[in-house]
Amino acid sequence: MHIITKEIFEFLKELNQNNNREWFNENKSRFKTIQADVKEFYNAVRLDLDKHDAIEKTKLFRIYRDVRFSKDKTPYKPHFAGSFSRLGAALRGGYYVRIKPGETFIATGFWGPEKEDLLRIRKEWELDTSELEAIITNKAFKDIWGEMQGDELKTAPKGFDKTHENIALIRKKQFIFTRNFTDAQVLSPDFSKEIDESFRAIRPYFDLMSSILTTNLNGESLL
Repeated sequence: MHIITKEIFEFLKELNQNNNREWFNENKSRFKTIQADVKEFYNAVRLDLDKHDAIEKTKLFRIYRDVRFSKDKTPYKPHFAGSFSRLGAALRGGYYVRIKPGETFIATGFWGPEKEDLLRIRKEWELDTSELEAIITNKAFKDIWGEMQGDELKTAPKGFDKTHENIALIRKKQFIFTRNFTDAQVLSPDFSKEIDESFRAIRPYFDLMSSILTTNLNGESLL
């Protein structure tokens, strides 16, 4: 199955209104059927990605919530989500797809760079952001992905000048892009195609980041 059906949405809406174990257990067989269809959809997204990128791992997140350290004690997530990690040290970064009525989105980029990677990225922005700016300000790119998002520091990281012209980028701790979809778009037979076209459009950004993270500031390979 390459589509998200109304039945999938209906189940998630009902789960959102009945987020308890009794209702879920009564609808367990229905969930299993829905879950199988959703897995097929994510498999289709992966197959499309494999045509133009190197994916190391696909992860479908469990619908069961870990409530041990959360104020929200509802036991289930009223959405489906999955991630696709790019191949090892040579590429980095990843893709994410979340399916939820009224709140479906896809995301891509770098959610939690390791300490060394984060410093390397910041050092690159301290030196030059022209290549990045050329990519992320391109109209075709922005029409799909909008502005770069992610958590950031309130001031300059240690060792960086808070008056630097590129401080807005240097302060960032995450380097991600997201795209939201309406329910009508999600239920369209072209939804997986829209996802893939969006992920294809991010490649210039990924190619630049891969180059940065696999070289030193002199452009010498670290691999």
